[in-house]
Amino acid sequence: MSDHLLINSEHLKELENEAIFVMREIAAQFERPVLLFSGGKDSILLAHLAKKAFWPGKIPFSFLHIDTGHNFQETLEYRDNLAKELGVQMLVRLVQDSIDQGKAVEEKGINASRNKLQTVTLLDAIEELKCDAAIGGGRRDEEKARAKERFFSHRDDFGQWDPKNQRPELWNIFNGRKHMGEHFRVFPISNWTELDVWQYIMQEEIELPSLYYTHKRKAFNRDGTLLAYAPFMELKPTEEVIEMDVRCRTIGDITCTGLTESKADTLEDIVAEIAASRVTERGGRYDDKRSEAAMEDRKKEGYF
Repeated sequence: MSDHLLINSEHLKELENEAIFVMREIAAQFERPVLLFSGGKDSILLAHLAKKAFWPGKIPFSFLHIDTGHNFQETLEYRDNLAKELGVQMLVRLVQDSIDQGKAVEEKGINASRNKLQTVTLLDAIEELKCDAAIGGGRRDEEKARAKERFFSHRDDFGQWDPKNQRPELWNIFNGRKHMGEHFRVFPISNWTELDVWQYIMQEEIELPSLYYTHKRKAFNRDGTLLAYAPFMELKPTEEVIEMDVRCRTIGDITCTGLTESKADTLEDIVAEIAASRVTERGGRYDDKRSEAAMEDRKKEGYF
């Protein structure tokens, strides 16, 4: 293995200890936390860290998955298998239910996606379950809006986030005080980078969905982004679906999850690919390209 791929175990141990400390703070300060589970590598990492944090006891909170109805089948199968393995309750709430109830409106047209609609379903689930903390896998290196988040990120009684009015976090002292109806989003792996995540996954030998490894999939190019093809997606006349060798760097709704042409079929190959990449993992997310402030606008409204 080349020098730039050597794993700094001491660095990863510091990140692990920090995340485990935050996990235990969540259990100590909140009554009804949930772990937001998407089936992506970051939420899988959170599940692994939660298992370590409370071993040999059980993870003391449920997992919550917001299902858009347009998820990769591999993600759903992995989700169900992991819940059984960890012995945790996997709560699933459907975007389709929000649409059927008239709380969310299905987008129309070429670029239609249910990704933004998840916010409605998520906020309803938090209210229904009376959650006072929702644990997420956001990292500060992902995107400029996420770089503004604290570990304990306050949300008002409308589920909204004010990036200009956040609480200081000095000496790892986390303030979880809130008023009735408010909640927190908590990000235990805030200080991790994408490369840290992959190196830790390799070190810990964490199993991942096959989507992260190179596989053959029908895809098409839309405005410079490779997207997986699904029958419910509408194509432009100039777009051609072809089968190619691809993998996912980040996983979400099929309609906005960018694919990467790749030959990386091992963790070592993926780490080498990430180390050499000059494009961020969210650089391939089609939903982030809707506007310069797309992510921050969604987060202010209550998005993950």
